[in-house]
Amino acid sequence: MILHVDMDAFYASIEERERPELAGKPLIVGGTPQGRGVVAAANYAAREYGVHSAMSAARARHLCPHATFLRPRMQLYAQVGSKIREIFHRYTPLVEPLSLDEAFLDVAGCEALFGNAETIGRRIRDDIASELRLAASVGVAPNKFLAKIASDLKKPNGFVVVPPDGVQEFLDPLPVGRLWGVGRASGRVFDKIGVHTIGQLRRLPEDLLVDHFGSHGTHLARLARGIDDRRVVPDRVAKSISHETTFPQNVCDPHILEAWLLDLTEQVAMRIRRRSLHGRTVHLKLRYADFHTITRATTLPEPTDLTREIWQAARSLLEDRLPKRRLEVRLLGVGVSGFENGEARQLSLFPDESQQSHRQVDRATDEIRERFGKAALMRGTGLLAGRSRPNKPSDRTGNSD
Repeated sequence: MILHVDMDAFYASIEERERPELAGKPLIVGGTPQGRGVVAAANYAAREYGVHSAMSAARARHLCPHATFLRPRMQLYAQVGSKIREIFHRYTPLVEPLSLDEAFLDVAGCEALFGNAETIGRRIRDDIASELRLAASVGVAPNKFLAKIASDLKKPNGFVVVPPDGVQEFLDPLPVGRLWGVGRASGRVFDKIGVHTIGQLRRLPEDLLVDHFGSHGTHLARLARGIDDRRVVPDRVAKSISHETTFPQNVCDPHILEAWLLDLTEQVAMRIRRRSLHGRTVHLKLRYADFHTITRATTLPEPTDLTREIWQAARSLLEDRLPKRRLEVRLLGVGVSGFENGEARQLSLFPDESQQSHRQVDRATDEIRERFGKAALMRGTGLLAGRSRPNKPSDRTGNSD
């Protein structure tokens, strides 16, 4: 059985924990409304006003003018995320982190030690609550797809179990929009043919789905039957390190995309440095509103762990390698592969002074944030890109894992 553990309003919940006077009041973590900042997280009180992540901070202020806005403290969130992963590893070595605040766990081989999957899931949720004073939602199911849906059904602090013999009973009544890959465009198609639930979709001929959605129709048919063969891949044996985010609302503003790209790049770079790795290939993943997904990659002259070099490569892919089409982005991701262990790399007889300087900056940045939190030191996108942007202020700054 697979668990999907997803922290509830993670960044905002940590801030509420650290500042009890804000508990229960609208709270938004992200950039300031005065610039081009975006919402990184909103607590449930703010969500009642329509605020969601990836929304511009100015729009969030308009919807919820009495909300408290706080700058992200990514180092604090990363420290809490590490403690959460420690709790996961008490129960199974098969942990696949998706981000700081969610992960898949394969507990099939650990039930003799800790009880069945439901028991393990409840113990993990209780450990997080008692030790970290945070709430998590847990889905327990035979595969990743079902566990992910289950964890999201009864947030916050939800717990949903999908037994192997109850998959269709679980899926059939759910809205068709719960399926991965069903968004606004495909949702309109389903509306036209009178399909509103997963059960109705499941009863359609697969050929009809292929006619409407191409090869994606076959994928939808499998999901409607609860079929997902992907395995849990532990982070430590992954051949690449990546981070991605799915926006609740499509992003059309290239400045907001650039800000999120920097955020993702810093998280990936930090994870690479923590593992003493250097990667040669930088990947960009982008999913449009119609669920067309593209990936782009570029190979660097030398393996690197430098935030600036990864950022420049990722930004170049975003600016120069995308198809010419309307920019409505649902998902954005950055990854690095082609790793070499830092200790095994051959050192150059003539080291690049610029690289040495940026390596010192990364090291100092990591150390300062470790000690004082992210707000103590911030980078601007213009600095990382190697150029300045006068008269174009931006509130969005790079965040580390």
